[in-house]
Amino acid sequence: MSERPDAVETALRALRHRDRSTAELDARLEQRGVGEAERQEALETLERIGYVDDERFARSRAERLAERGSGDALIRDDLERRGIPAELVDSALAGIGPERERAARIIERRGPGVKTARYLAARGFGEDALQKVIAQED
Repeated sequence: MSERPDAVETALRALRHRDRSTAELDARLEQRGVGEAERQEALETLERIGYVDDERFARSRAERLAERGSGDALIRDDLERRGIPAELVDSALAGIGPERERAARIIERRGPGVKTARYLAARGFGEDALQKVIAQED
């Protein structure tokens, strides 16, 4: 009998505290020395029973980042780094509401100005949102 826990157990431990993408779990299993075939089988099992769902993960992660004041570019980058396919990233971004509205709430809270524009730029907001700050300052 192997001393190493099986791939499904290892993946379930990784999911204990937070949701993860398929790519994140695959990388974690690979780091633990799990072979490719066993990793694939474990991930398919977890997807089939609903423990791993990249669409759900992308949607939830995008919502959480948007609530924390992140712009579309930052959210896109975060999801892509986690191995989420482009079509799921686009779908998740479409579901969180317009970036311009999120920027308007931040501008309302922080006030217009250069500091707010820098803040928005650092948080991944696009040119459209930054122009709104500049227009309000005039």
